[in-house]
Amino acid sequence: MTITEKILAAHCGKKFVEPGEFILADVDVALANDITAPLGIKEFRKVKNARVFDKTKIVLVLDHFVPNKDLLSAEQSKFVREFAKEQSITHFYEGSDGGIEHALLVEKGIVVPGDVVIGADSHTCTYGALGAFSTGVGSTDFAAAMLTGKVWFKVPSALKVVFKGKRKKWVYGKDLILSLVGRIGVDGALYESLEFTGDTIKELTMAERLTIANMAIEAGAKNGIFHVDDAAKKYIKNRALRKPVTLKSDRDAKYSNVVEIDVSKISSPVVAFPHLPQNVKPVDEAKNIEIQQVVIGSCTNGWLEDLRIAARLLDGRKVKKGIRCIIFPATYNIFKRALREGLLKVFADAGAIISPPTCGPCLGGHMGVLAEGERAVSTTNRNFIGRMGHTKSEVYLANPAVAAASAVLGRIASPEELE
Repeated sequence: MTITEKILAAHCGKKFVEPGEFILADVDVALANDITAPLGIKEFRKVKNARVFDKTKIVLVLDHFVPNKDLLSAEQSKFVREFAKEQSITHFYEGSDGGIEHALLVEKGIVVPGDVVIGADSHTCTYGALGAFSTGVGSTDFAAAMLTGKVWFKVPSALKVVFKGKRKKWVYGKDLILSLVGRIGVDGALYESLEFTGDTIKELTMAERLTIANMAIEAGAKNGIFHVDDAAKKYIKNRALRKPVTLKSDRDAKYSNVVEIDVSKISSPVVAFPHLPQNVKPVDEAKNIEIQQVVIGSCTNGWLEDLRIAARLLDGRKVKKGIRCIIFPATYNIFKRALREGLLKVFADAGAIISPPTCGPCLGGHMGVLAEGERAVSTTNRNFIGRMGHTKSEVYLANPAVAAASAVLGRIASPEELE
């Protein structure tokens, strides 16, 4: 079996599962946010006097429209907050105790290797970087999981991705996953498990692995997953709230396909053009495109090392006049560490806007909505029509180095142009 099949088998009481099989699996973590939790809670309350199956396994995070942008978002947050209190939910996070959900759960050690994690948010696949099976579900599935601790799955087939070779300068995990999506398309791994392997993996930081797993859904995948190596074990060791279960795919595991990407042939950072993450081109093909906004952050690239990359390029430089450069640390802990390291001062001195942790601009919610005709370079994960604001705005996806260089030059730019 593959690692995904082994995790699912262990959670449904079977010794063996295979692709296409329907199973009822136990859930280790069920997650929702201020947008999706209210829908699930309303379904949950249709069961008279209902209580959650395990108050320690439900996670509620207020992160999408925070700080609350209007009356509706304030009411949504209040609704979730009161439910968390009513049900004595252990893991309820907001404000300075919170952050963007998919970074927060990693940081707090709530997810460990071998887990089955569901979230009422499509980027729940992030936790595959830790060797967990994690996937997005609808709010009604989330409600059912809160009640029963179980969820139905169809066991996905697996597509093996082999990253091999040594990276060029300025090429990061974001470029690897964009290159993959550009190769296979947004439906290239539809309802499949993307299993990331290859000799390049050992050179990837945990933040880069989290970025790659986060965007597995952009290829249509059910989940993305890495094997747990020594670097991952070290990362998890001082965080894990529970004992990890480390599994590996068998040598004779079956895959629907194997895709090899020689990362040494990615000669420069890449950019995903509007309006799909698969519209990937080398950054050099985008150099004459003027922009109005730069977004650096999100659950995809709001990690501390992403901020360090951006700060390295912005240090001693200025954001070009007329450009809005917005920095979004993924959690308050990352925010505080960036403050202690002086990164926030670098951003402020450069003329960037520093936001508290929020999903706001990624989904066109607030804190950076685009007007008609405006273009943004963003380190987020999606660039669909209207994703960040007006339906006639454009979003170009890139790594933090490209985003920072673009903020300085006022157009999409390679970081090499600032060297």
